[in-house]
Amino acid sequence: MGRAIVSKQSGYVAEEYANEVTGIVRELRINEAIRAPEVLVIGANGEKLGVLPVPRALEIAREQDSDLVEVAPNVRPPVCRILDYGKFKYEQARREREARKHQRQVVTRQVRFRPKITPHDMQLKARVTEKLLREGDKVKVSVMFRGREVTYPELGRNLLDQIYEKVREIAALEKPASLEGRFMTMILVPVAFKQPKPHSDDGPPVQAAAEQ
Repeated sequence: MGRAIVSKQSGYVAEEYANEVTGIVRELRINEAIRAPEVLVIGANGEKLGVLPVPRALEIAREQDSDLVEVAPNVRPPVCRILDYGKFKYEQARREREARKHQRQVVTRQVRFRPKITPHDMQLKARVTEKLLREGDKVKVSVMFRGREVTYPELGRNLLDQIYEKVREIAALEKPASLEGRFMTMILVPVAFKQPKPHSDDGPPVQAAAEQ
């Protein structure tokens, strides 16, 4: 929970609300903390009330059991709105939380294997890579060399090419295969892909070939 909002004739409120969910800290002056001698006042319903001395604007806000909130301090005269500041901050925090729900941070996941990987394990690694890509993550795929294995980089490049061929319908190469110390690495990023269309005939859908 954030700190309580000081509203109704309160003084300076420095966005101590700082809701943990949003992590946003902003400063707004309200009521007696407004420093300008006169302000352009916007009413509770969005109507312009004109340029008024701050004491008169405060009087109008009190008559409506609301706050005078300085929403544009850097213009002349500053713009103030008459509103319930506590309710305003609650709605702002709610909108910010809703916006965050629809934002997904892309992370880079890693898939590693050795040059002597078996065909079966190779299939598993390819499926893991595909799963991560479909979840919207970048995937860093690496072949780990040991000892003299690093003198045969073409082995690693060939394995990475095999992985890419299996996922190329849903992935793009952000970074092609390259040798980094004892790792041959490539980075894949997810791209939009189309789901296969359902069959229109009455027979069962064609199943993918069984993995060897």
